[in-house]
Amino acid sequence: MVHCYENNGFYIVLDVNSGAVHVVDKAVYEMIPLLEDAVKAKKTSEELYKIVAESDISLEEISEAEIKEAIEEIVALYESNMLYTDDIYETYIGDFKNRQTVVKALCLHIAHDCNLACKYCFAEEGEYHGRRAFMSFEVGKKALDFLVENSGNRVNLEVDFFGGEPLMNWQVVKDLVAYGRSLEKPHNKKFRFTLTTNGILLDDDILEFANKEMANIVLSIDGRKEVHDFMRPFRGGQGSYERIVPKFQKVADSRDQMNYYVRGTFTHHNLDFSKDVLHLADLGFKQISVEPVVAEEAEEYAIKKEDIPAIMEEYDKLALALIERQKAGKGVNFFHFMIDLEGGPCVAKRLSGCGSGTEYLAVTPWGDFYPCHQFVGQDKFLMGNVDTGIVNTAIRDEFKGCNVYAKEKCKECFAKFYCSGGCAANSYNFHGNINDAYDIGCELQRKRVECAIMMKAALAE
Repeated sequence: MVHCYENNGFYIVLDVNSGAVHVVDKAVYEMIPLLEDAVKAKKTSEELYKIVAESDISLEEISEAEIKEAIEEIVALYESNMLYTDDIYETYIGDFKNRQTVVKALCLHIAHDCNLACKYCFAEEGEYHGRRAFMSFEVGKKALDFLVENSGNRVNLEVDFFGGEPLMNWQVVKDLVAYGRSLEKPHNKKFRFTLTTNGILLDDDILEFANKEMANIVLSIDGRKEVHDFMRPFRGGQGSYERIVPKFQKVADSRDQMNYYVRGTFTHHNLDFSKDVLHLADLGFKQISVEPVVAEEAEEYAIKKEDIPAIMEEYDKLALALIERQKAGKGVNFFHFMIDLEGGPCVAKRLSGCGSGTEYLAVTPWGDFYPCHQFVGQDKFLMGNVDTGIVNTAIRDEFKGCNVYAKEKCKECFAKFYCSGGCAANSYNFHGNINDAYDIGCELQRKRVECAIMMKAALAE
């Protein structure tokens, strides 16, 4: 499978199965899809030339010799397994689905409560379709014990302190970090703790601890003041932007602009979200993620199908702006445009995505296990508890089978090995099936992949 597209004056060819990217001239760009079947059928150079000559490709500015040279290059790429490659992963999926399940990461819902009232919050201001509650140290301790006991031979384990707002239960966070550290040497494990926060309660003591113990910090901010304050107010309606920006700038600088990111959400109300990304860059942040909201269409802030063209244009605009910043020595990392064209994710990651429901689980304040934070509170997806372990193994097995080959919409999608089939929760919420796909999300993901590859081409010049 090959995907050919034009962006910012570049003619780009992505060989999907190998991941090889080719930046070519217009004639070769048009010849590559035309010749695929013939090249794979081992047609002669003369036969290939005849196919090109008799096609409707514009050849006015290219000589016969140049056409033949281009054909030779296309054949050479094919013979080097860099073009028209076969899918070698599908045969691997059977063994992958039957693999032994080990847990490597937990999302600890340390607080089902929040001091903000974000309008798009899937957690319903921290309640997650249930009641407000804080995780006790005892429940968190059992969760870490479960992680160690079910991690097999894995040494590196990940724990994200999540909410609601985890700083509302900060002492338990600190106690659980200390407990996790006490487990490392006896069990030959290493914990990588992360923290996701809205920053309202952030102070110097918390930052000092976080800089010592947290491998990563996620800071929630949506961009420009008017955008942020509209979607992320206090419960009384007051904006939170002024409270958090100086704190977040301090976090970023104290971590040498590494091992953190500011994470925002754009909605139907700010389809000009490139301005929010650039605003965050102007505030001094180097690690930035601004992602599209996922919401039912009935919500006034939801992204709708008719918004897609404007969003596509905005991604193009943002990509060009970030290229200029990079060339001027003021580059930032925009997470949706970060792509590894040389190594990329491992095969397992390409096939199964985030590992929710198998390698990754969410834990409620009272110790219930769910496939991920977005399924919390949905009884159908309750997998077990820290006291019982995983008892609903059918859910785990269902998620183990969730991969790009189980999803009909992924089969012919050029981006499948970059998004790994997309979010299972979004698929379920829109289609009632984790093996479907959130269509708007797919459209935007494909555009982001195209922009990311184009940026690599532009910055390589």
